[in-house]
Amino acid sequence: MKNIDTALVNRKVEQAAETAALTENKREVLLECMACTDYTTLKETDSPHSVTAFTNHAVELTGQGLPPVASICVYPSLVDAVGVALTDVPAGSPAENIGITAVCGAFPSGQTYMEVKMLECAMAIENGADEIDAVINVGAMLSGDYDLAESELAMMREEIDGDAVLKVILETGSLADPELIYRASMLAMEAGADFIKTSTGKTPISATPAAAVVMCRAIRDFERSCSRRVGIKVAGGIRTPQEAVLYRTIVAQELGEEWLTPSLFRIGASRLVDALAPRLLSETA
Repeated sequence: MKNIDTALVNRKVEQAAETAALTENKREVLLECMACTDYTTLKETDSPHSVTAFTNHAVELTGQGLPPVASICVYPSLVDAVGVALTDVPAGSPAENIGITAVCGAFPSGQTYMEVKMLECAMAIENGADEIDAVINVGAMLSGDYDLAESELAMMREEIDGDAVLKVILETGSLADPELIYRASMLAMEAGADFIKTSTGKTPISATPAAAVVMCRAIRDFERSCSRRVGIKVAGGIRTPQEAVLYRTIVAQELGEEWLTPSLFRIGASRLVDALAPRLLSETA
């Protein structure tokens, strides 16, 4: 297992925070954060009606001159409702570029039969999901059964078979140990992840800047060894523009400006959009 210099990680977070403070009020930076957001609703009270309204709100924001969010992220049973809402988008509208993300693999715990995880991925894609956010087997990682964790991800990757982007949720708050976060990152990428993601947002500790630094380090090492670029998604507790800009700065600092596109960087959030939109719209009024 790779040794992680936690003091260095903390210094990197401090450097990013200093840099982010200089750019957190720049309109172009906030617009980029908006465009990289997976606009997310994962409530037990979600319904086709509420998800349709949620999707319509994202579409309406593009009509007011804001960039489209990268995707609408919902439970797999609600993918169809998002798809129906997006079919009403006028041709040529920027909102045509909004994707659909489904959380799968027995989200958020990952505790079910492998066959169920695979079927859930397949059904979500059949119903219109462009992207799958699937949680790693956290219990297997914590107990040292890395082969099981990797094989499950590889089977989901095979089930997806290139029909959707696979974002693997590491649940970094539960893994806690930086070395284990690094190992889970490498394992997920080796299993075929297109993105690695911090958290489900359903645990006491979700995304942290330190975990994001470690994940970026793993992504950089993986690209050097395998010549394949993998994206990073931060999610869980990111509510303010300042927090979003900090994570954006970490990614730019550790991986380079070329990662700052929706194809390689995502922010999973709902309240973030609710904070960004009024601010950005007021600046154009």
